[in-house]
Amino acid sequence: MEEKVSNKTKPVLLIVDSNALIHRAYHALPPLTTASGDLINAAYGFFSLLFKAIREMAPQYIVTTFDSPGPTFRQKIYPAYKATRVKAPQELYDQIPQIKKLLNLLEIPIIAREGYEADDLIGTIAREVKKINIIILSGDKDLLQLVNDRTKVMLLKKGLSQVEIYDREAVKQKYEGLKVDQLLDLKALQGDRSDNIPGAPGIGEKTAIKLLKQFGSLDNLYKEMGYGLAEIEERKQTILRENYQQILLSRELGKIKQDVEIDFELEKCSQKSYNKEQAKKAFQALGFNRLINYLP
Repeated sequence: MEEKVSNKTKPVLLIVDSNALIHRAYHALPPLTTASGDLINAAYGFFSLLFKAIREMAPQYIVTTFDSPGPTFRQKIYPAYKATRVKAPQELYDQIPQIKKLLNLLEIPIIAREGYEADDLIGTIAREVKKINIIILSGDKDLLQLVNDRTKVMLLKKGLSQVEIYDREAVKQKYEGLKVDQLLDLKALQGDRSDNIPGAPGIGEKTAIKLLKQFGSLDNLYKEMGYGLAEIEERKQTILRENYQQILLSRELGKIKQDVEIDFELEKCSQKSYNKEQAKKAFQALGFNRLINYLP
């Protein structure tokens, strides 16, 4: 894959975590409906966020990623993964085909792969693309694992109006000095209630951060404990020893894959001309008149 890179400013690829945006929009907006009575608030919010990111980031390339229905490889490893999560109303999922239809009209590529989550597709794209800058638009802080010198995460902070952009330094500030490459071990220790990742019972974020700042990594923490040198109170040592396998499992579940086989070509994501009149009519038909002014 060949990429043309400007000598002055590197081009930008915007990767959209679509399901995260759709869920956020559905819960943040009132129940907007079309003239025929179909609920369309998630679609409206999704494109509001997308167009805002395009205006602010001015990307030369855009790609959207979607979760696929059905279990992922994580459920095969751990059947209880996300088992406690309350399924969103069907009214939300019914809007996804309409969102994809509009993306197709805008000629913005859609990437999905059965058995994988959008996070894994984003991780794979971010690893594959070289030399250009990447902005990941999401509401999921797990994607902060992917931050590096070229990759930033544009994270929804509150509702649909506030966002924060995370680079390496912003990650360190958020997690009291931890580096990006320590975030996976942080998740392994503290777990994740929303995804039903168990972690170590009784070890919360504050304690996990303290341990990782002291020992650097989960592997080094257990190495030091093996030598009997770890300066950790006995109760926490007992928790860490008794839940060793569970903590390793949590790390495996929390890790974003970056080697998924997907049909991705950077040049297909370039901003190109599309039938704007056709797109305009489709947005008007849904009552998205305000968004027409922001069509890219």
